[in-house]
Amino acid sequence: MSELFDEVNEEVRREQLKKLWDKYSLLIVALVVLIIAGVGGWRGYQYLEAKKAAEASAAFDRAAELSEQNKHSEAEAAFADLAAKAPYGYRTLARLRMAAEVATRDQQAAAKLYDEIAADRSIGRPEQDLARIRAAQLLMETTTYPNMLQRLEPVTAQDSTFRHTARELLALSAWRANDATAARKWLDQIANDGDSPPSLRSRAEALQALLPPAAKS
Repeated sequence: MSELFDEVNEEVRREQLKKLWDKYSLLIVALVVLIIAGVGGWRGYQYLEAKKAAEASAAFDRAAELSEQNKHSEAEAAFADLAAKAPYGYRTLARLRMAAEVATRDQQAAAKLYDEIAADRSIGRPEQDLARIRAAQLLMETTTYPNMLQRLEPVTAQDSTFRHTARELLALSAWRANDATAARKWLDQIANDGDSPPSLRSRAEALQALLPPAAKS
């Protein structure tokens, strides 16, 4: 008797499954197709992105080689092309390198390019700070200490990657402006920062020795 009930139950289950399949088969097939297409599309996207990154890397290396060969105009054009077309990470690097190439012929124009990178909130803070540093280095001989302070003071924060360089540039700019108090402030920050590189400490000590006695630490 139990075998008969088992056969009946099995038949009922088959009938229920058949009804469910008849009712939802199109939906199930569509869902499976979408899953397969989604997986295939994602893998295709990953492949294309990897291919683009590899192509951008090779193009970046070729542009860098042009720069090393002192073919700055060609390198500038190559980096400009990368800045316009390369994947995100390479675009920022290409913009920085393009500005460096421009600096070989026009430092003011290069400083403007660096300023544009520094003001671009779509990129990371380290890249923005590096652009600020590069622009300040180009303008050191021609701009005022207040301008340098406006440019670089945000980079001097304790959590900034380039704080050491920013402090040194500000100390030099203040010294050139005969502002011994400001120069001492930045030199003291260099001296009191345990992470200041030894070479930077040595330069800071040398500059400290040039300050008037009243301004010494």
